[in-house]
Amino acid sequence: MFKGITGNVLVLGLVSFFTDVSSEMIYPLLPLFLTGQLGAGPAFLGAIEGVAESTASLLKLLSGIVSDRVRRRKRLVLIGYSISSLMRPLIGSAASPLAVLLIRTGDRVGKGIRTSPRDALIADSVEPSLRGKAYGFHRSMDHAGALVGPLVATFLLAYFVTDLRYLFWLAGIPGLVAVLLIVWKVNETGHTPLPKTGLQLVALPPGRLRRYLLILFLFTLGNSSDAFLLLKAGAVGTPSYRLPLLWAFFHLVKMLSSMPFGALSDRIGRRSVIVAGWCVYAVSYLGFGLARSEWQIWLLFAVYGLFFGLTEGAEKAYLADMAESGQRGSAFGWYNFAVGVGALPASLIFGGIWQYEGNVAPFIFGASLAGVAAAALLLLVKAPAAAGKEIS
Repeated sequence: MFKGITGNVLVLGLVSFFTDVSSEMIYPLLPLFLTGQLGAGPAFLGAIEGVAESTASLLKLLSGIVSDRVRRRKRLVLIGYSISSLMRPLIGSAASPLAVLLIRTGDRVGKGIRTSPRDALIADSVEPSLRGKAYGFHRSMDHAGALVGPLVATFLLAYFVTDLRYLFWLAGIPGLVAVLLIVWKVNETGHTPLPKTGLQLVALPPGRLRRYLLILFLFTLGNSSDAFLLLKAGAVGTPSYRLPLLWAFFHLVKMLSSMPFGALSDRIGRRSVIVAGWCVYAVSYLGFGLARSEWQIWLLFAVYGLFFGLTEGAEKAYLADMAESGQRGSAFGWYNFAVGVGALPASLIFGGIWQYEGNVAPFIFGASLAGVAAAALLLLVKAPAAAGKEIS
């Protein structure tokens, strides 16, 4: 079952697990802290997330390019995780909404620095024929942390902690564990750096890799914030006290499906699994648009979770298969940049359609873009004959 899960892949999976435990102990409670204790409004909350995620998207591109030009990817990974682990618990000391903005942005700076070099390090650490499984395992551990974090926070608030600030400080402990794992257990992979030339920020990767990234961006324009799904759940009558349980169930499905479907992409081909995932996304979004009862929402969250299992590992493995070995950091930088930059207009478009056309039309829009992207991937991007091999 764990064939191909090398030492680096295992440790980086654990690093993501502990980092997400730390992050998800804070993130679900941040809106309450901002509005209840610091007096911020919903608009400022949106500004915080917009600034933070935009900063992370740009840095993912820059760090990916830089990681191809330095000998030690691990150093960038360590710096990124260290910054996030240091900044995140400082929210416990914030006295104003502006302070939260600065701290949250600092946290995302760390994420921007670490993500692309880490993804390239995983590709360097595993056989090409097992990349789907490796990335699926990594995403499973990430989702496991996202499941455990809110449960830990709930337990601490119920029995030990009465002030959110103390909880935020305690969230620094799993972040510290993640950093120590990188220092002690992650190994370099013998990466040969490219010449230290200009960063060439305007140059997308050529050929089918460029087409793949553009199609991913197109799909992302229809992939809005999952907060809208929770809004839909409330609109059909799901009680507020069951929303956290629904969210935990969603992460459980993602956790259980990521590694098996990633491994499936190693056997039957990445493109087929990605297309299947985008089709599942289209079906689930159509379902959300038409849903009228709570049991339908629970079923649709299960289907939607399978979309993540099908695509998250396979998309990254497909990218690694197509990228030249010395340019994987840059390729992952562009991948993370395309997904991150597309997320903001996706949510703005979705929210605008919802406001003016009701809560069915935006889901039809998202499903339609997913269908177009799936067709474009089949028609415009050739699949490698085998994992890790190129078609000339």
